[in-house]
Amino acid sequence: MKMSMFMEKSLAALLAAGMTVSLMGCGGQTTESAQTETAQQTTTAQGSSAGSETSGGEVTLEFQQWWGVELPDGVLKEICDGFTEQSGVKIELLSNPYADTKTQIAAGAAAGTMADVVGLDGSWVYDFAKQGSITNMTELMSADGYDDGQLSDQIKVEGKTYMIPVVNFAYPMYVNKTLLESAGISEIPKTWGEFTEACKKVSAANKGAAGWAIPLSTESPSGIQNNFMSWLWASGGIMLKDGKPALTDNPLMADTVDFVKGLFDAGVVAPGAYSMKEADMVEEFTNGRVAFMTDSLAHLTTIKKEAPDLKFEFMPVPVKEGYTGKSGMDVANWGIGIAENCEHKAEAMKFVEYLMSPEVNARLAVYANAFPGNINAKPDYSKADELFVKAYELYQQCYAINEFTGLPTSEELMRQFDEQLQLSIDGDTASTADMLSATQEIWQGAFQ
Repeated sequence: MKMSMFMEKSLAALLAAGMTVSLMGCGGQTTESAQTETAQQTTTAQGSSAGSETSGGEVTLEFQQWWGVELPDGVLKEICDGFTEQSGVKIELLSNPYADTKTQIAAGAAAGTMADVVGLDGSWVYDFAKQGSITNMTELMSADGYDDGQLSDQIKVEGKTYMIPVVNFAYPMYVNKTLLESAGISEIPKTWGEFTEACKKVSAANKGAAGWAIPLSTESPSGIQNNFMSWLWASGGIMLKDGKPALTDNPLMADTVDFVKGLFDAGVVAPGAYSMKEADMVEEFTNGRVAFMTDSLAHLTTIKKEAPDLKFEFMPVPVKEGYTGKSGMDVANWGIGIAENCEHKAEAMKFVEYLMSPEVNARLAVYANAFPGNINAKPDYSKADELFVKAYELYQQCYAINEFTGLPTSEELMRQFDEQLQLSIDGDTASTADMLSATQEIWQGAFQ
């Protein structure tokens, strides 16, 4: 799963400038035939209003997303055909690579011609919702009597749901078993204190190796989301309250800052953290120079391919001493929403419910190498990698969380936190309270 920046030169990109660097879909396969076919579909659809109804009353819904080119060839069409068989509603797939899909959806939002149903990245949601381009799904679910308790998450703006995560890509903690064994560590650390001691032992026993890595490059500040906040979320913490920043008067947030600063002070963090990006961190782990890292499950295949002899496994993110509740696990996802200009919202909601049904959702998760968005889904991972299954078991013990999803200018918020955290680590801030107060003040500007 990648976090990367797309700089479109079109008017659509200017509209989407508020949307931040976001998660690219993972785990699938791109096929030339799929891209060619869907490019033709997109050309045909340009200039037309979303959705259509034939003279005989037959409804067709446009579904624009990037999933079709990342799933095995034909899988998404087959799944959508199943909905047509059940409902009689046809689904016209508009499948293109992620960057193209982002541009096309933004252009449709500007022109009021967005496809009926759209694949969404969480960082787009706030802007589209504020713009009035995507519809309030809370009302549609209520009108349909849909039980939203079966959903792993809902992405909301001002208390209303605008995106439903269809499948989740989790961020467990990876651990290098060889480095732990060389340091005489026989048990996986479960608490912050145990983790700190393990990192110290690894660094002492292995020249050139570090206990932990965190990518804090401000060019790509996803390390704040995936590597810093993971500590907070694992111990049941939050950074928002009622959809607003809650960095101050938040003891666990302050403790998390102090804990991470303590790891730097102890000299157990991989060098070059301030310029490190996610890919650099993964490379360090793959080359056996880092004992622990929190990272996307999407990198499992790559790591095993590039380092077939590396002995590693997954573990829960350690929690603060005394915490006994359920842990939150950082996730990214393929989300889905419905256009405000859709003329057949009831049918579109039925299609969303179909994709979120336990059986269909489980199937999507397997093909996407992801975890289901329906908590009742039971994916058949019998043919999956043993470590993937282990990660899924850990995921089931946690609750999915990513508080940056759906926020305005989410990447900029990460960057601002990153800058203040670095000042704190370097001792250039008087106290953790001052660091969080400064960040809170900066963040509030995005929530006006």
